[in-house]
Formats: sequence, structure tokens, C-alpha cells
Amino acid sequence: MSKLWQKTTSVNELVENFTVGRDREFDEQMAAFDVLGSLAHTRMLQSIGLMDTADLDLVQHELKAIYADIEKGGFTIDDGVEDVHSQVEMLLTQRIGDAGKKIHSGRSRNDQVLVDLKLFFRHQLQQVVEETETLFRQLIELSEKHKDVLLPGYTHLQVAMPSSFGLWFGAYAESLADDLELVLAAYRITNKNPLGSAAGYGSSFPLNRTLTTQLLGFDSLNYNVVYAQMGRGKTERVIAQAISSVAATLAKMAMDQALYLSQNFAFVSYPDTLTTGSSIMPHKKNPDVWEIMRGKCNRLQALPNDVAMMTTNLPSGYHRELQLLKELLFPAFTDLKNCLHMATFMLQNITVNADILKDPKYAYLFSVEEVNRMVLNGTPFRDAYKQVGLAIEQGDFNPDKTVNHTHEGSIGNLGNEQITAAFNKLLTNFDFEKVEGAIKELVQ
Repeated sequence: MSKLWQKTTSVNELVENFTVGRDREFDEQMAAFDVLGSLAHTRMLQSIGLMDTADLDLVQHELKAIYADIEKGGFTIDDGVEDVHSQVEMLLTQRIGDAGKKIHSGRSRNDQVLVDLKLFFRHQLQQVVEETETLFRQLIELSEKHKDVLLPGYTHLQVAMPSSFGLWFGAYAESLADDLELVLAAYRITNKNPLGSAAGYGSSFPLNRTLTTQLLGFDSLNYNVVYAQMGRGKTERVIAQAISSVAATLAKMAMDQALYLSQNFAFVSYPDTLTTGSSIMPHKKNPDVWEIMRGKCNRLQALPNDVAMMTTNLPSGYHRELQLLKELLFPAFTDLKNCLHMATFMLQNITVNADILKDPKYAYLFSVEEVNRMVLNGTPFRDAYKQVGLAIEQGDFNPDKTVNHTHEGSIGNLGNEQITAAFNKLLTNFDFEKVEGAIKELVQ
């Protein structure tokens, strides 16, 4: 089957297979967004006189039918068809004839794939935000529920000072709030319209790029047409940084959970149905979910470097290896969303050990507490430190195991209300309702 760019000569099959690679596989995930781009583009073409109203009506009706098929899972890219753009245009032309051949006026596959990717990434980032919010709420809920349950804090993996489950759960909630700052930056860079940049140098047609920006729910344009094409690779790089940041939080939490579930710690437990056993050791309750999550998220932390290595030293303009970025980003979104979802699910079923500090080995947790009590009663800090240290060396340390932390963000004053307020404020910067409204209007 001929390509959109093909005239007469067929491409060698070996070259075809090598250059197309897995592109069709990932293109199918962009099919709905390709149709959305064409719905907006054709309405713009009609507004500037490059498509008459009768043709527009035919094109719009059939594009919406194709969109409905995609939503129902009834869309595939046929063998021999190069990409999703070719498949949609072929279906359209088969169904409505010459009107379908007019939809590509004023655009190139370059800006067509750019707008598809921007729409796809925007949608994926929204899903990441939604999964992150669900996990955040779960962590804050657990932090409040278990705020009075103490657990050991560690430095250098040595018993250090008293902590609490309120602090532990709340720490990861606040970490996600900071991660969301990077997701917001990625979303803002993504949510700009490249359509109309054509092959990267604009068009002699009097395109109305502001109109397609509004129709597709973008915040603004990528104005400079050369930069619009340069944005391919840059957008992915910024998104990769955001994904990596969320993944780093999850990987650290997964590591904590794997430790805390071990018999040496026994800080938490899970139902048997959420852990796995051993083929020869009947006592094992392995934290496989957390371990797989740790592995996936550690791999996701390498994503920015993968993207950078794919795009480093490329000059401006389009280059074919940019399509390989799909192989990096598309599975990364899937992995991150799955990890966020599974973290929430596991934490919904966690049981915390309320009696951890009854174990005598945790007595030294309270050494600083004891020093501080002496200081509050008038003993100079260095003298108090030496006295407590001597008592520990001589085996005479018998601390009061109560804590009285009152400052912001401490055991007795978690700051969850402030953390939640900051998170909620961040959420208001994502204009999901505006985007959803624009898409709904396009496909109705």
C-alpha cells in the first residue's frame, strides 16, 4: 500500500521494517488524538476557505464515527499502512471519497504527529495526576490515623531518634506534592499547540492557528514554527523528569516497605493474599509488589537520561530517530500509573505495629530526648550530652519514653493540613475541565 509521501517507487521491505519498527504499535494508542487533531484542523480549513461546508460536514461526521470506533476498541492499523495518520486518512477517503483527501492541506506529518503526541501526553499526565492525588489522599489519611504510633527513625541505618507513622506517611505525601510541581511544569510545556508549524517552517496558507488552539483546549501556541518542531524531544525530556521524580518517591517508599515488612523490623504487615511465599520456606511473606515497584521505578529514574541520549546533538528540524522516543515514553506512563495504583491499593490494606518501641533495643532512640529534657531544666547542652553518653556506656540509661515535639512538621504537629492545602492549590493549576470541555465539543 502506498504511503502519504510515496509517489511511484516502493521502499525496500528490509528498509521499511527497520525504519517503521514498533511505530504502528504505539501509534494505535494515539488514534483518538489523531482524529481530534483532524476534527480541529478541518474546521479551521473551512474557516479560511480551504474546505467548503458540504465537505466539512462529510469529514466531520465520518471522523466522529471513526473516533467512536476507536473508543470502542474497534480501530487497528492495517498491514502495509505506515502509521495512524495514513490509516485515518485512508478510512476517511474510502468512506466519503475526495473530501477525505482534502484534510491534509496546510499541515505535514511532522506537525500532525506533534499534535497527536501533545494531546496523548496531556491525557497521560492527567491520569498521572489523578493517580497521584489518590495516593496522596491515602497517605494523609494514614498519617492522621496513625499519628500517635511511634516507630524508630534511622540515620546510616542505625537507630537514631523517635519517629512516627504519622511522620512516615506524611513525608511521602509531601514528597508527592513536590513531585506534582514538576508534573505541572511538564503539563504546561505539553499543553501548547504545534499544529500549523507543518514541516517546521510554516505554510503559505493563511492558517488560523489560534482557532485550532482553542478547539483542542490548548493553553497557548508554540508560536515559532521552528521551535514547535524543536519541541519534539524537549517535551519528552521534561515529561521524563517529572515521571522520574514521582518514580523516585515511590521507589524509596517501596524500599521502606520491603524493610519494614521483614522479620528484623516487623513494623507493618499485610494480608497473606497481598504477599507471596517461598517454594521451600513455608514461613515466608515476601513483599513482591513493593519489590517489583522498586525495580520499575528505579528503571523509570533512568528515563531522562534515555531521552537525553536519544536527542543530544541533534540539530534543529525533524530527524527520524525521534519516533523512538515513543518506545521510551509510552511504556513509562503505563508503568508509573500502575505503580501509583498499586501503592494506593497496598496501603489501603496495611496494618501498622503499635508496639514497636517496647523492644529494649530501641531504648537509645530517646537519648536526644533525654539530653533535651536536661537542657530545658538548665543543664548546658554539652554537659547534658556527656552525662547521657556516660549513662549509655555504663548501661545505666533508662529513659522516659514519651516525646513532646511541638514545632511545625514534627511528631506532635505534623502539618498535614498545610501539606494538603499546598497540594490542593497545585491541583487548581491543571485545567482539566477546560480540556475536557473542548474535547467534548469537538466530538459531539
